[in-house]
Amino acid sequence: MEVTLLKFDTKKSSLPAGRRGIDWVAFGCALLLALLGLVTMNSFQTEDPFFVRQSIWILAGVAVFFIAAKVDWRFLRRGSTVTILFAAVLVPLVVLIVFGTATKGAKSWFDFGGFALQPVEFVKLALIIVLAKYFSRRHIEIANIRHILVSGAYAAAVFVLVALQPDFGSAIIIALIWLGLVLLSGISRAHLFAVVGLGVVAFAGLWFFGFEDYQKTRVLTFIYPLADIHGAGYNAYQSTVAVGSGEFLGKGIGYGTQSKLRFLPEYQTDFIFAAFAEEWGFVGVMLLFSLYGALFWRIITAALRGASNFETLFALGILCYFGAHFLLHVGINVGLLPVTGTTIPFMSYGGSHLLAEFLALGMLSGMGSYALAGRRDAGGEWSGGYDSK
Repeated sequence: MEVTLLKFDTKKSSLPAGRRGIDWVAFGCALLLALLGLVTMNSFQTEDPFFVRQSIWILAGVAVFFIAAKVDWRFLRRGSTVTILFAAVLVPLVVLIVFGTATKGAKSWFDFGGFALQPVEFVKLALIIVLAKYFSRRHIEIANIRHILVSGAYAAAVFVLVALQPDFGSAIIIALIWLGLVLLSGISRAHLFAVVGLGVVAFAGLWFFGFEDYQKTRVLTFIYPLADIHGAGYNAYQSTVAVGSGEFLGKGIGYGTQSKLRFLPEYQTDFIFAAFAEEWGFVGVMLLFSLYGALFWRIITAALRGASNFETLFALGILCYFGAHFLLHVGINVGLLPVTGTTIPFMSYGGSHLLAEFLALGMLSGMGSYALAGRRDAGGEWSGGYDSK
C-alpha cells in the first residue's frame, strides 16, 4: 500500500517568509495545555517547587520550538544522517543500564544536580525519524513482510533497552509508535495478525522473564483493581475517586482535596489529568479534549501537506507519539488501563518530555515551511513528491 500525497491547489501564502512555516494553531494549543498543567500544579501546597521549575521548562520548550521551526529538515532524508543519529541516541540508554543509579526503581534519568534528563523522550523522536526515513524509501513494497521485520528490529532495540531500565510505560509507547507507523504505512491483514501474534509471544516472554513482581502486580490489579485498594490498587483507586469527585463544574482551582491533601500520588506527572478533572470538572475536561483534538487535527493537516513521504510519515509518527501518551494517560487516570507511569503531552511536570514535544512540533513547522515553498512550481503544479532516495 502506497502512502498517497494530496495535491493541493493553494495559492502562495501572503504571510512574510519567516511566518509561513509556523503552525500557530498547533503552537497555541500546546502552549495552552502547558499553562493548564502549570495552573494545576500551582493549586497545591506552596512549598512544592513544581510551578517555578515547570515555568522555566515551558520557556525553554517555546525557545526550542521556534529554533526548530527555522531549520530546513530535508537533510534528514539524505545519506546516513539518520542512522548515525539513531545510534547516538541509543548510547545514553546503554550507559544508564550499566552505570545508572536507580530512582524510584528505574534507571531512567541522568541527574545533573539542579535538573535531571530522561534520554528516552528524545529516543522516541529519533525512532520516529528512523521509521519515517525507512518507510518513505520503501513505500511501493511496504507490504513485504521483510520491511515489517526490519523496522520492528529498530523498535525492538529501543524497546529492550527501555524495558531493562525498567520503564514499562515508555516501552509501551515505543511499541505503539512502531505499530502505528506500520499500520499507517500499509500492511496486509495476514501480516497484521502475525504482528499481533508476535506481540502476544513477546508479552508472554516479558511476563515470565522480564517483568518485575511489582509490574506483574499492576497488571493483575488492572483485572480486579479493588482487590487491594490499600496496596497495589491504591493509585488507580484514588485517581478514579479524584476524577469522579470533579462532577460537572469541578471543585475549583486550588480546592482539589484528593490532590491537594496528597491522597492522589504523583499528581504533577502520572496523574495530572485526574488532578485537573477534580478541580475543573466535566466542563474543564471537555475543554482539555478540545485542545488535544485541535492539536491532533493540525498534525494530520501537516501530514497531508508533507513535501514528500518522509515528512508525511514523520507527522503521522508524531501523531502516534502524542496520541499514545494521551490515550494511555487518560485511560490510566480513569481506571481503564493498568498504572504504568505515563505522562500526558505538554501538561505533565518534567523538562525532558516537554522539550521533546515542543521540538517535535517545531520540526513539523520547519517541514511545513519548505512544503509551502515547494507547493507550486512555475507552471502551477505540485512540486513535492516521494522520497525516492
